[in-house]
Amino acid sequence: MYILGISAFYHDSAAALIYNGEIIAAAQEERFTRKKNDSRFPKNAIKYCFETANITPKQIDHIAFYDKPFIKFERLLETYIALAPRGFKSFRTAIPIWLKEKLFLKDLLIKELNNFEQENDWDKKLKFSEHHLSHAASAFFPSPFKKAAVLTLDGVGEWATTSLAIGNENILEVVKEIHFPHSIGLLYSAFTYYIGFEVNSGEYKVMGLAPYGKPHYMNKIFDQLIDLKPDGSFRLNQSYFNYCTGLSMTNKKFDDLFGGKPRNPSDPLTERHMDLAASIQAATELILLRLARSISKETGLENLCLAGGVALNCVANGKILREGRFNNIWIQPAAGDAGGALGAALATYHIHLKQSRHITHHDKMLGSYLGPEFNQDEIEKRLEAIGANFITLTDKELFSMCAKDIANQKAVGWFQGRMEFGPRALGARSILADPRSTSMQYKLNLKIKFRESFRPFAPSILREDLTEWFKLNIDSPYMLLVTDVTDSHKRKITDEDEKLSGIKKLSVIRSDIPAVTHVDNSSRIQTV
Repeated sequence: MYILGISAFYHDSAAALIYNGEIIAAAQEERFTRKKNDSRFPKNAIKYCFETANITPKQIDHIAFYDKPFIKFERLLETYIALAPRGFKSFRTAIPIWLKEKLFLKDLLIKELNNFEQENDWDKKLKFSEHHLSHAASAFFPSPFKKAAVLTLDGVGEWATTSLAIGNENILEVVKEIHFPHSIGLLYSAFTYYIGFEVNSGEYKVMGLAPYGKPHYMNKIFDQLIDLKPDGSFRLNQSYFNYCTGLSMTNKKFDDLFGGKPRNPSDPLTERHMDLAASIQAATELILLRLARSISKETGLENLCLAGGVALNCVANGKILREGRFNNIWIQPAAGDAGGALGAALATYHIHLKQSRHITHHDKMLGSYLGPEFNQDEIEKRLEAIGANFITLTDKELFSMCAKDIANQKAVGWFQGRMEFGPRALGARSILADPRSTSMQYKLNLKIKFRESFRPFAPSILREDLTEWFKLNIDSPYMLLVTDVTDSHKRKITDEDEKLSGIKKLSVIRSDIPAVTHVDNSSRIQTV
């Protein structure tokens, strides 16, 4: 039985294909169009899925879309009515798009699918999952756990922004939800916008910027913006936000609280922006820790799965792990909306069709290497077609040359096997460099990736060497856990260096592997 999962039309569209519950292929549309966070119908990703399985569209038994547009439209409409006349400008912008396209999404999907094959009973095959159920399914069903609690956190789905589901064998049920407009994801995105980064793609920059600052604004966040309960449930004070009905995330009252207007993206980052990043990161960690504690206490389960865009906050994930409330944590590597395509397909198979799971000690994500691959002949033909100069080496010659180049402070573009599904480069499409270099982090950011100098890089390490270098002793194949460098590999910091603040911290050599050691002595780990 083939089931195709689709996420599209909001951001980060993707397609995923499963066969009898096993994952065959998954890819984001952006990887084919080279348009970051491409939200369009994932025709290229779907075509790739068909080609990988070597099937025709007629062989698809079911198609699962990752959320329910009618319920989402209901939320949009109810929000505007409740807050009218405020937000009329936003209403006037959004409603025509909904009436033209999104409200009639089923017809649009069938129209797009007909481009693959007409007269294929798409109408009968098409099903719609709920947004948070898709996320939860993407985390639980591929996990190695028979039973687990599943925490999903994102901006917003239909109504849910935070949810708890309980998974047992092939049964997955959402048991608790926090609803829009109260959202950790939207709170974090509000600060992302205010600090001058792009919403839905710049949140990881805020996380990377946070260690350069101090959480001076944390009290203001909890005194004014959010009412956090002991069990982790929360409510946001909407008088500071504009995302319900406006065309921006925050308003003048928010500006007044934090001492100025949102940063223009072209303006330099100051220590104030770094302190804001540190404050919202610390607040998010506290919220997630309280949620994790209450889930552990309430369910008594030893396994926790995480999904939704907030689950990509690997610093918070690491703190949940270290607190030890759960014996095991598994995070969906494509935790954002792209993973919803996979979750929708798995939810259809296990929940709607009541098909059993085959559980093993390893997860079912195949290392998240679920995208396209190219053989030697294909690669050479493409290089010849663009007139590239290249030489062909044996594997032994290639490994030796790359090792020497890396040791000589050069960066290597590494391309092998199937492409990763999700936002992390996990060794299939990666830049490799020497972590011992004192200048490599700066060089890669500014000369190769052309991005902000404060952004950290991640180490890949053999699993058997993990505890020698890092304060972690579990598998972390998807680069979704942050931990500290071990004391034995830290460098002693002078009193003068300790006093440095802001971006000046970047100049301090803190460990034997400075290129992958952030300014707070942490690293985002990939175990191999």
